[in-house]
Amino acid sequence: MGPFLLRRLATFVATLAVASAVVFAVLELLPGNAAEVILGESGTPEAVAALEKKLGLDRPALERYLVWVGGLVRGQTATSISYDTPTAELIAERMQVTLPLALIAMAITVVLALGLGLYAAARHHRLGDVTVMTASQLGIAIPNFWFAILLILVFAVQLQWVGAGGFPGWREDDGGGLVEGLKALVLPAIALALVQAAILARVTRSAVLEVMREDFVRTARAKGLSRRQALLRHVLRNAMIPVLTVAGLQFANLITGTIVVENVFVLPGIGRLVFQAIANRDLVVVRDVVMLLAAVVVLVNFVVDLLYAVVDPRLRHG
Repeated sequence: MGPFLLRRLATFVATLAVASAVVFAVLELLPGNAAEVILGESGTPEAVAALEKKLGLDRPALERYLVWVGGLVRGQTATSISYDTPTAELIAERMQVTLPLALIAMAITVVLALGLGLYAAARHHRLGDVTVMTASQLGIAIPNFWFAILLILVFAVQLQWVGAGGFPGWREDDGGGLVEGLKALVLPAIALALVQAAILARVTRSAVLEVMREDFVRTARAKGLSRRQALLRHVLRNAMIPVLTVAGLQFANLITGTIVVENVFVLPGIGRLVFQAIANRDLVVVRDVVMLLAAVVVLVNFVVDLLYAVVDPRLRHG
């Protein structure tokens, strides 16, 4: 297990290093002056020169890259141009909305996908299977933002069970609280989970059907296990490798894909922060947020690799 972990950890660190270099190159080394982009056409030469000095653009590119990466490693980030606040504080504040939203959406996705996928596989070529596959195809075809608007019209406008948007906060002193905060995230989480659950349900069904054709499953049934017992005890675990792969990618997509849904529901998360930073030409914030999202994707893939070894012990000794 030790060499397996070391190999995965080395891959994790190397991927982060490459990602940081790509993010830096795209946002700072492409043709054009970042200070002029931020100030726009109204920026005077003196203002551009002052902003270049503030952003460190007057220093060599390699030095700026090393200073940026070193600050990230130490937990020190640059100051936002438009907010005049360290980007770490801005991101930490917005992640209090985005991270719970992604976790709730992922929980809904896994519960729906595993349940529907197993149900469809157990009723292969029957009405239940056809119904689940048809519903999943519709789920894949429906855009998240359209489904989000539909949820608002039904549950917020017509039934008035929840608010149409906004986030009250997690603190009761600010007029929110745990219950109110969760209520504000339920509809966005459902809107995010719809497409992901549809995809994962189809993957689960295919993986389960493939494992059910194996000899060891027939042997388990011949020893007296019912179809349900064979599914839960033997088939599901052996079918988890492709399911974990897709689920890991989906969680990363939920973190990075909240931008549109957060704007539909007016949630103060990472998505709205990116939109506002782009509108304000705050490239400092955009750079650090993009690096955070890249790190989340790499970290999730690292965790999925570790889960592979838990599910299939053969990979630890391969």
